[in-house]
Amino acid sequence: MKTNPMAKILLAASFAAKKHAGQKRKDGFEPYINHPLEVASILANIGEVTDEDILAAAILHDTLEDTETTEEEIKETFGEKVCNYVIEVSDDKTLKESERKRLQIERAHLLSPGAKQIKLADKISNIKDIMNSSPKNWSKQKKIDYIEWAKSVVERLRGTNEKLENYFDEVFQLAQRKIK
Repeated sequence: MKTNPMAKILLAASFAAKKHAGQKRKDGFEPYINHPLEVASILANIGEVTDEDILAAAILHDTLEDTETTEEEIKETFGEKVCNYVIEVSDDKTLKESERKRLQIERAHLLSPGAKQIKLADKISNIKDIMNSSPKNWSKQKKIDYIEWAKSVVERLRGTNEKLENYFDEVFQLAQRKIK
């Protein structure tokens, strides 16, 4: 019997909301859960992604990095495919930030097509946040450095989803104008 594809996506939203409960974005005000929901929304509404596993993984994409969630929990609840996407887009938090950023650029082209799309939507969401509600302690230069780094990652993701790539380019150009 085929299940409702929305069931997995809604379960992911509920799971992520519980795991990220109490967390805020870097601006210190916005609930963290808004970010993974926006990533999934960008995938569905801009990238026209309909794959339930990609959309569920997008909602869960920061749970391994930023909560006490385990790979086993994700695998048991959402299946191996969703778990693999989440693993692919997760940084190793035991590494220094500079090393994690370097590895994102270096490994971006090795991601599966689903993980590449999640990573693209994540970078779009992050740049939009920097433009609209960046952390107060971020200097203009730090914002510029972040959007330039994000572009370096996205350049290695190209050929995955033209609509997401075009939208990234629009957001990137807008961010450059707004921040500079």
